[in-house]
Amino acid sequence: MTLMWEVRAPDGRLDDLVAYVSAHADPSAQVFRSVGDDPRVVVIDPTGRGVPDVPAELVARPPHEWRFEPVARGG
Repeated sequence: MTLMWEVRAPDGRLDDLVAYVSAHADPSAQVFRSVGDDPRVVVIDPTGRGVPDVPAELVARPPHEWRFEPVARGG
């Protein structure tokens, strides 16, 4: 089960949030940062664990999580 995990950083804290998430996400996870004025980080984690215990000062609101499962595509 793959987890998509998304969190918004407070103004001026996106780089700090990216550094924390990069250091604490599973090595197999992909980490993305937003482009533009909306400071968000998204993690696509094939382990389904996400990023635990993000310090409160690095988040503007609690993280959102969605779980996905692969879809078989016939051909």
